[in-house]
Amino acid sequence: MYNKLNEIKADFDEAITKVQSKDELEQLRINYLGKKGIVTELLKGLKNLDAAEKKVAGKEVNLVKNSIEEALITNGKRIEEEALLNSIASAEKFDYSIPSKLNTGSLHPITIIQRQIEDIFKSMGFIIEDGLEVQTEYNNFEAVNIPKHHPARDMQDTYYLENGQLLKTHTSAAQNAIMKKYGAPKPGETLKVLFPGRCFRNENIDACHENTFFQMEGMMIGENISISNLIYFMKVLLSEVFQRDVKVRLRPGFFPFVEPGFELDVNCLICGGEGCSTCKQSGWLELLPCGMIHPNVLEMGGIDSDKYTGFAFGLGLTRLAMMKYEIKDIRVFNSANLKALKQFSKK
Repeated sequence: MYNKLNEIKADFDEAITKVQSKDELEQLRINYLGKKGIVTELLKGLKNLDAAEKKVAGKEVNLVKNSIEEALITNGKRIEEEALLNSIASAEKFDYSIPSKLNTGSLHPITIIQRQIEDIFKSMGFIIEDGLEVQTEYNNFEAVNIPKHHPARDMQDTYYLENGQLLKTHTSAAQNAIMKKYGAPKPGETLKVLFPGRCFRNENIDACHENTFFQMEGMMIGENISISNLIYFMKVLLSEVFQRDVKVRLRPGFFPFVEPGFELDVNCLICGGEGCSTCKQSGWLELLPCGMIHPNVLEMGGIDSDKYTGFAFGLGLTRLAMMKYEIKDIRVFNSANLKALKQFSKK
């Protein structure tokens, strides 16, 4: 028995040195440890021995079996590592000069606009933050000074979830969390934050309305912040994005989270202000609601409204992309029509 075990172990040790692939390793395992393998047959033969011999012989056979199993595992790892190194070596031989026939991808027009605006505001010292798409009623409404009786909280405008939360209807839902995260700015400094995101409203879908759209909220808080600061940043934004003179108008607007509030409209770049289905024949498109942050909103964000003021604006990225690329129908953005979307570039 012992001589036979030594012979089996020696044969296995020699065989495994010649193994170069997983298939060869598996075949070796079957030969020795399979149902009819050499070691398995030895274990089956132990039943013919008496109790004393069976105990001693069984121990020796199991030692050989365990040694073979460890060798199989070790060489399995070796083969995997060699295969990985070979794949890396072959990849390094790839000829990058060979022309590709594959179509390259493209960024979505809203993504292009978002990144462009982020770069503009980062150059002016703004921090970029993300906002959750699923929000509490408090963050979406009460924290931005929209009381429980306000019509914007009706089911016809908001998608409520079974757990009592909702899909955010505007990027303003992140204001409270961001103010609490950064706190009031130090004397002589300002808090400048930009937070883009996808919003949802239960809208009647048409050429200029969708139930899923993208906004970008911005706010600046500090001592002695005024409307002139707001107007400056908006002028920089529009001149950088459109790279041309754009006719705008600023008119009074009511938003519970700002006081005073304004609507910044842009002359429709699709029809040149003459009137079309996109601007509903008015020649203007609402682009940027804005205003001075309401004292109640500052206080709920943990910032002293007697010491600090600030402005906030909510930029419609979807509307802005429509104007920049002269897209007449908002539904193109969510259509998954690659032929229509792949034509856009950063220019």
